[in-house]
Amino acid sequence: MINNIFKFFVITLVLFSCGNNTNVKKRSGEMKKENSLQNETSPYLERNVEMIKENNLRNETSPYLLQHVENPVYWNPWNKKYLKQAERENKLVIISIGYASCHWCHVMERESFQDSTVAELMNDKFISIKVDREERPDIDQVYMNAVQLITGGSGGWPLNVVTLADGRPIWGGTYFSKEQWTSALKQISKLYDSEPEKFISYADKVQQGINSINVVKSEINSFENIDLIKYSESLLQDIDEEFGGFRGAPKFMMPNNLEFLLRYSFQENKEDIKNKILKTLDMMAYGGIFDHIEGGFSRYSTDERWHVPHFEKMLYDNGQLMSLYSA
Repeated sequence: MINNIFKFFVITLVLFSCGNNTNVKKRSGEMKKENSLQNETSPYLERNVEMIKENNLRNETSPYLLQHVENPVYWNPWNKKYLKQAERENKLVIISIGYASCHWCHVMERESFQDSTVAELMNDKFISIKVDREERPDIDQVYMNAVQLITGGSGGWPLNVVTLADGRPIWGGTYFSKEQWTSALKQISKLYDSEPEKFISYADKVQQGINSINVVKSEINSFENIDLIKYSESLLQDIDEEFGGFRGAPKFMMPNNLEFLLRYSFQENKEDIKNKILKTLDMMAYGGIFDHIEGGFSRYSTDERWHVPHFEKMLYDNGQLMSLYSA
């Protein structure tokens, strides 16, 4: 009797446990399903989706682009996929070009690109692209030509251009105050929404102008020695005998011209010309234009003595000067 009661108790316990396991498994599946649904609408996942439209410069190597990583503007590096994104979203493109040591680039960043209201306008109405002109001089040259055509004047940096989704420019300039920048973007966006065909027509005209600039017509079939001598003599007339370099202030280094005259002095065996160029190199190296702590040359001297530098260093200048000093 006792054995029968014990067996009944064991069987009941097993059946109860199996039922509980089934319920647990069923409840576990429901919980997983609930968690899955919750995750689909969670703020965390929504944040991940939003990250697609964030500042995308964090993985870049350019010092200039990295300076804009913390901007609230959704900056993108130069890549055709962002032009395609603009096409999909039917948006215009802002292409902003500068370089790490550009003073007015940093001024505009501080006034406009770090401002949340300006960023909201740019993020809502445009696809924004940042370009380092020292990293991509080819892109810089195209849009510099465009701005010079559009404004009828000279260019500079920062260089800010609004383009169609295919990259063709329709408006541009250099530095803009916060008020000028926001006013221009609002007007352009409003007009594009109402009359996009006007921008398309204007982009065609600008493109034709850029194409005509790129056509180089040469009237000289060949260079002769007499032409090089004349050019060399004309450069030598501007040499600063006392401080080196070329006369005037601000004083630029002009490494191409210096290297040309140095080669000319060796070719024509002109010791006096060679000494003038070597003196220039010494004066620049020992002057304030050279960074004696971290190395490299500033872009130019504000005075004729190479004493007070303009504090920005250009990669193209320093690359050419490295070649010149090692010649």
